Amino acid sequence: MRLTTKGRYAVTAMLDLALHYGKGPISLADISERQGISLSYLEQLFTKLRRKELVRSTRGPGGGYSLSRDAHDIAIAEIITAVDEKMDTTRCGGLANCQGDDRCLTHELWSSLSDQIYSFLSGISLGNLTDQKDVQEIAMRQSRKCDDNDLTETETSVALDKPTSTADSTVVS
Repeated sequence: MRLTTKGRYAVTAMLDLALHYGKGPISLADISERQGISLSYLEQLFTKLRRKELVRSTRGPGGGYSLSRDAHDIAIAEIITAVDEKMDTTRCGGLANCQGDDRCLTHELWSSLSDQIYSFLSGISLGNLTDQKDVQEIAMRQSRKCDDNDLTETETSVALDKPTSTADSTVVS
């Protein structure tokens, strides 16, 4: 099985939502900034996540996304399959036609591995991840970094908008 960027980013973005649960709707721009995922890519993922009813969207000022149910009730496997990611390690896509129209010698091995991966990821919820101390520490670091960036941008903006006093200007005649 090869977990692509699509599945990895979907889980990361959903975990970000879970970690910021209770702070109102979270904008995709905020997730993009904290997680380093392009905004347009997040928009595509969240369209699929909303269709599968894993997230709710709120429009307008202060709008964004929130989890549709408790983080402990959303399995990682559910997120991955919601964005059309397959958890299949077989060469034939599970169709048992790996060798022409017949099953190959190792089909059952890879099929069983696929089942194990799906079972493993079904047993882990967003809530399980948000409860982990290391995940909480990383989320705090990311939030601080984004807050520092916002503060630096505000300070720069204020400095640029600051009117110059007449005492600072020199008149040349």
